[in-house]
Parts: sequence; C-alpha cells; structure tokens
Amino acid sequence: MPSPQPKRRRGRAPLTRDRVIAAAMALADKHGIEALTMRRIGGDLGVEAMSLYNHVANKDDLISALLDAVVGEYALPDPDLDWKPALRASAVSANKVLVRHPWAPSLHLSFRAMPGPSSMRYSESVLATLRRAGFSPEMTHHAFHSLEGHVDGYTLRQVNFPLQQEELEAVAKDFLAQFPADEYPYFVEHVRGHLRKEFRGKSGFEFGLDLILDGLELLPRSG
Repeated sequence: MPSPQPKRRRGRAPLTRDRVIAAAMALADKHGIEALTMRRIGGDLGVEAMSLYNHVANKDDLISALLDAVVGEYALPDPDLDWKPALRASAVSANKVLVRHPWAPSLHLSFRAMPGPSSMRYSESVLATLRRAGFSPEMTHHAFHSLEGHVDGYTLRQVNFPLQQEELEAVAKDFLAQFPADEYPYFVEHVRGHLRKEFRGKSGFEFGLDLILDGLELLPRSG
C-alpha cells in the first residue's frame, strides 16, 4: 500500500501589479496618501519592498496607477440614455467615488502623468456622448472641461471640509462672533441657515452640476 503523500502547504497568492495597486489603495484610503511608502505596502502584502519594483517602476508609476484605478470606478455615461441624464449620472458617480477616496481629488488636480486606460475610456465616453448629442468640437471642449472642473473642484472642497455638526457649530460661532449681523446681514443669514439645516433638497454638487447641464441644453450646440 503506497504511503500517503504529504499535503502541500497552501502558499501565498502570487504578487501582481493589481495586488500592489489594491494594497496601496487600501493604505491611502485608511491613512492618506502621505502614508504611502513601498515599505508599508510591502509589509501589508507580506513581501519585501524591493519586490514591488517588479510590478511598478517607481512611486510616480504607482500613483498614476492608483488614480487610474479610481477613475475605473466611475460609471460611464449610459449610451442608451439621452445625453443629459447620461452625463448627470456619470458625474454623480464620479463625485461619490472621489469622496470614497478623499486623497484622490487633490492629486487629480496636481499630479501630472499620462492618463491610464480607465481614464482614457472615461474621457472618450464623455466626449462621445457630447459629440453624438450634436455638440460641435469647440462646444464639446468647453462642456467637457466644465464638467470635469466641477467634479474635481467641488469634490476637493467637499473632502477638505467634512465637518460634523458639533465642529460646524463651533466654527460658525467663531464666525458670527467676528462678523456682526448689522454689518454683514446676508452672510450671517447664510451661516445660520447652514446651522439650522434650512437649505435642503439637492446637494451642492448636484445643484452646480444641473446648472452646467441646463446651461449646455440652452446654448447653441454649434458654438
């Protein structure tokens, strides 16, 4: 009777570029982009930092891949919808994704690198939606950058001002103490409205987004 063969030990999953990017994403989401070092990523993966360089060329390559992975989570404009709801849903999706990765908006605005495949796919899809809707190349250019600027710019402000109600009340109290109502009546009204949560309905992001889309709908598409 043959002797039983010893069981193989289950080994660690092979290191891949996708695993490196996923580990870096988790680290940045939890601790911020400043915490991103090859040593920490390697530690989370249970490998030496130097082994990561078999999969990413350097830290800039890693950050480029991270930003592209974030864009890869955006919903592309649905070609079965009219251009306006398609672009609206896609932009709202992008805003939600960037809020989930609060380190990403500032890098989108400051980091210069060749766009990756997900970024190219997203940009091409938005541009195609506008062109198929009849917008001229010039109008498409302006519309594309207006939408992109709103997504990146508004979300950057959003993630840098995530005050809880108690913090908001403390900040507002300081503001109101310095700016008397008889001198700045509308500013005080604005701050108090925030505190009382009087401004309901659409989010600020969606309000601005709809202004852009409604404006585009009214403009001549030929430029």
